[in-house]
Amino acid sequence: MNRYLLQPIPLTLTAALCLSGLCRAQTAPGVPTVPASPASAGPAAAAPQQVEITATVQPESQDERRRATASRIVYGREELDRMGDATLGEVLKRLPGVTIGGAPGRGGQISMRGMGGGYTQILLDGQRMAPGFSLDSIAPEQIERIEIMRAPVAEFGARAIAGTINVIMRSDFKRKTNELRVGGGADGTHGQVGATWTYNGQTEALGYNLAATVFKGGQGNESDTRTLGLDAAGNTELDQQQHSESSNKRVGLFANGRLQFRFGPGNTLDLQPFFNTVRTQGDGHETLVQPVGTGPAYPQPYALAAWHSQSQWQMGRLNGTWLTPTPGGGRLQLRFGSTLSASSSVTERDEAGFSAGANRHKFDDARQRELSGDLNGKYSQLLGEGHSAVAGWELQSSQRTDSRTSTVNSQPILAEFGQDITARIQRIALYAQDEWDLGKRFSFSLGARWEAINTLSDSAINQVNHRSAVFTPLAHMVWKLPDSPRDQLRLSLTRSYRSPTTSQLIARPSISQLYPDTNLPNQPTYPDRAGNANLRPELASGLELGVEHYLDAGGIVSANLFARKIDGLIRTVRSLETVSYSPVQRWVARPQNIGSADAAGLELEAKARLTDLWTTDLPISLRANFTLMWSRVDQVPGPNNRLEGQPPYTSNIGADWPLRGTPLTVGASVNFTPGFTLQQIDSQTYRQGVKRVLDGYALWRFSPDASARLTLSNAGAQRYDTGSTTLLTDASGAFAGSQSADTSARTYTTINLRGEFRF
Repeated sequence: MNRYLLQPIPLTLTAALCLSGLCRAQTAPGVPTVPASPASAGPAAAAPQQVEITATVQPESQDERRRATASRIVYGREELDRMGDATLGEVLKRLPGVTIGGAPGRGGQISMRGMGGGYTQILLDGQRMAPGFSLDSIAPEQIERIEIMRAPVAEFGARAIAGTINVIMRSDFKRKTNELRVGGGADGTHGQVGATWTYNGQTEALGYNLAATVFKGGQGNESDTRTLGLDAAGNTELDQQQHSESSNKRVGLFANGRLQFRFGPGNTLDLQPFFNTVRTQGDGHETLVQPVGTGPAYPQPYALAAWHSQSQWQMGRLNGTWLTPTPGGGRLQLRFGSTLSASSSVTERDEAGFSAGANRHKFDDARQRELSGDLNGKYSQLLGEGHSAVAGWELQSSQRTDSRTSTVNSQPILAEFGQDITARIQRIALYAQDEWDLGKRFSFSLGARWEAINTLSDSAINQVNHRSAVFTPLAHMVWKLPDSPRDQLRLSLTRSYRSPTTSQLIARPSISQLYPDTNLPNQPTYPDRAGNANLRPELASGLELGVEHYLDAGGIVSANLFARKIDGLIRTVRSLETVSYSPVQRWVARPQNIGSADAAGLELEAKARLTDLWTTDLPISLRANFTLMWSRVDQVPGPNNRLEGQPPYTSNIGADWPLRGTPLTVGASVNFTPGFTLQQIDSQTYRQGVKRVLDGYALWRFSPDASARLTLSNAGAQRYDTGSTTLLTDASGAFAGSQSADTSARTYTTINLRGEFRF
C-alpha cells in the first residue's frame, strides 16, 4: 500500500482513484463530514478540507501470482529486503511449505513440503546448477525475485514432485546506478564481514546489470554423540561417547551480470556471465570414550582425534538468450549456455588410542570436475483472443570426473576400485502447452513433457549404463468467482518424477570414517556407503486445490491442499553384506527402490495490515504461514512411516512496524518445526528434535538512498538434537538387539550490522 497526503489534489485524479475502488476519504480529526449536495457545491460551500487518499497499488509480485494459471508464488525485492538476511537460506525458510535441513543457522538441504532432497527442483534463472553449488553463496541483494511453483509446469520441467523454487537474478536496468551494501558481525564468537556492489544502467541499445559479493567469516561447531548397543535381553554391549569441536573459516566471491543488447522491437540478446568461488579451511578435535564394548565385535576406533581440512569450489557459467518476433506474430526464444565447475577437498586426520594400540594417520583427497553445455528453444504463439500456445525442446550434455585418493598410514584404501570415475549425462526434453482465457473469470492450460536421461560411467571394476524416460501430462485451472472478484480457485492435475542422481547410480563404495580398517567389522550406525546402478525413477501423480482471497492493500489469505502418489520410492537401506574389499561382513548403506508412498497436506498463508483485522492506527504489517504435512510409505509398517525427513508441520509468523515520526522500522519472525520420529525402513528409526528460530531486525533510514540495518538471527540459540536406532537380527532373522546413536549439537546466534547506500 502507498499512502499519500494530497493537498490539493486534482479532481480528475481523485475521481479516477475512487471510481477504481482504490481510495477512501477521511476527514481531518475533529472536522465533521460534509455530505456532498448541490447546495454544498455552490459559492457558499464550506472551505476545502484535507483529504487523505489511500492508494491500493497491488505489488507486481502479487499481480503475477494472481494472473498465473498454474499456482505460482512470487517474492520480489521488497520481501527479500525486509529482514536483511545474510544468506538465501534464511529467506527461504520463511516461505510457505519450505524447510531447511540441519542445525539452525548452518544452512542445509532445501525442501518443499518436507519431502527431502531431490523432490524439490532448485533452479537459478530457470536452470539446474552444477553439483556442489550452494544457494547460500548468493547474496539476497543480487536476486530480483524468487518464484515458488507448487505444481510442475511444462516449461520448467517435471522433476519437481514437491514443487519448484526458481531464483531469478537481478535484471532491472532502471534503478540507481550504484548500490553498495557493506557490513560485519559475528556468528557466535567468529567474525563475519561482507560487501555487495551492484551497478545498473542502460542506453538505447544496451542495458546492463553487474553485481559482485565478497565475504569472509568463520563458524564454530560443537557436538556430543552417544552410541548405545543393546543385546536381545536389553543388556548394554556397547557404550561410545564422543565430543567434537571444530572451527571453520570461509572466504568467497560471487559475481554475475546481465547484458541486454537491443536490435529492434522485441529483438534482444541477453548474455549472463556468472562466477562463484569459495575456499574453506577447518580444524577440529574429538575425544571418544568407550566404557562398554571390547574385543573384535566392538573395537574402539580411537580415543583422541584431530584433523585439518582445506577445500575449494569454483564455477563459471555463460548463458545467452536470443529473443525475436516471428512473421506470424509469434516469438522465438533460443537459450544456450556452458558451465564449468571444479572442486577439491583435502583432509588429514590423526587418531590415537584405539584397540590395536597404534596411532593412525588418515589422508583423503577428493576432486571433482564437470563440464556441461545446453541448447534450448521455445516458440510461443498467440492463437486468438485469450488463447496462446508454447512448444519447446531442451538438449543438455555434461561430463563429470571424480578422483579420490584415500590412505590409512600411507596404505591405499579400496585401490581395486580405481581412483577415477567418469560419468557422462545426456538429457533431451520436448514439451508443449496450450493456454486459454475463457472470458475474465476462467483460465486453464494443458501441457505435456517428455524427458529422457542417459547416464554412462566407468570405474576399474564396474560400468554403469542407465537410461530413464518419463512422459508427464499436466493440467492447471484458475476460476475467479463471479460474485467475489477478489476470490479465486485453483486446480492442478500433474505427473512428475524424481530421477536418481549420478552419485546414487555410481556403484563406488566409500568406507565408514569411524571404522576405516576394512579387516574389521563396522557398526550399523556407521555403515559404508555405495551406489546402485539399477535404480529406477520415482513417478508421482499430483493434485493441487487452492483458494485465494486478495485484500485491499496487497495482502492475501490463501489455503492450498496437495496430494501425491509416489511409485518406485527410493530409500537408503542399511544391510549387512559380504563385500569384496573385506574378509568380514560389513554394514553397507545403498539406495534402493522399495515401493510406493502417499503424501498430502494443507498450506495456509496470510499477509495483511493490522488495520485489516482491528480498528487501529498502528501501521503494522503481519505475515504468517502454516503447513500441515502427512505421508505414508506403504512398505514400511507404522507408526511414523512417513517420507524421509518430513516433519508433521512447520509454521512461520512475523510482523513489521514502521515507527511513526521516526525513520525506524523494526520487525521479527519466528520459524518453528516440531520434533518428530520417522520409521525409515523396518529396522531403522530416525529422530529429530524441536527447531525454534527467532530472527529480528531494525532499519534506520537516513535518507531514501542511505540506511543502516541491524539483524539478529537465531536469537536464544538452542541445541539441535538428532538420533537414529537400528534393530539387529541374527542369521535366522530373530531379534538380536539394537544400536542407537544420538547427537546434540550446539547452535549459535548471528548478529550483523550493515550500511546500505544508493548513488
